[in-house]
Amino acid sequence: MYLMYVDESGDSGLGGSPLYVLCGVVVHELRWLQSLDQIIDFRRRMKQMHGLPMREEIHAGQFIQNQRALPGIQKHIKLGIMRAFADELATMPDLSVITILIDKRNKRTGYDVFEMGWKALLQRFENGIVNRNLKGPQNPDERGIILPDNTDTRKVTKILRKMRRFNQIPARGGGAGRNAPLQMIVEDPSFRDSKDSYFIQAADLGAFLLYQKELPCSYIRRKHAANYFDRLGPVLYREASRTDTQGVVRL
Repeated sequence: MYLMYVDESGDSGLGGSPLYVLCGVVVHELRWLQSLDQIIDFRRRMKQMHGLPMREEIHAGQFIQNQRALPGIQKHIKLGIMRAFADELATMPDLSVITILIDKRNKRTGYDVFEMGWKALLQRFENGIVNRNLKGPQNPDERGIILPDNTDTRKVTKILRKMRRFNQIPARGGGAGRNAPLQMIVEDPSFRDSKDSYFIQAADLGAFLLYQKELPCSYIRRKHAANYFDRLGPVLYREASRTDTQGVVRL
């Protein structure tokens, strides 16, 4: 069984932020504990080096944009913790990171950013299980389950349920396409609070770093941190996209 933890960066309305990013961090159940233990060891080092409490959430956006987040730790140290977290994730041999990026600036009125992003993410997770190219054990009868951060729970559940019955795949070069219902993702999504899940915090980091790579804020530019997303290179699921060298699905 593959577990995909999901978080986002930016908002899903056509107004607001110019981009919307989804990040799925995938780990196999048979490698879950050793992967968790590696993150726990990383958090212990961050506590020893920088005083970051073990229970404190690494919330990338809040770390950078909210001065009241961890007031006892300087901003450049918090940025360094994020960089170190990305480097740690990149060393994890059984992790796959799937990313979806929607540029809302060129979308027509009525375009459903949230639905399109989630449909793309679920499809790539399904494809990874079917094609057996996600990291970790490769059993012949693998399945997957979704564990997102608390978000629009009803809408995510509705999207997944619908895709199990109707999932139109466009034909290459045009045409009617075909219906390919999802078969590998079991149950409804099981939602988590990010403060209680190191894996969802990892997904939050991936989403934030991709957003900042595309549209860095002034602080990220000033600190030359816009390419921190590249540090995740070894765990990026490049098979998700034929056109992006880092596997980012761009919509």
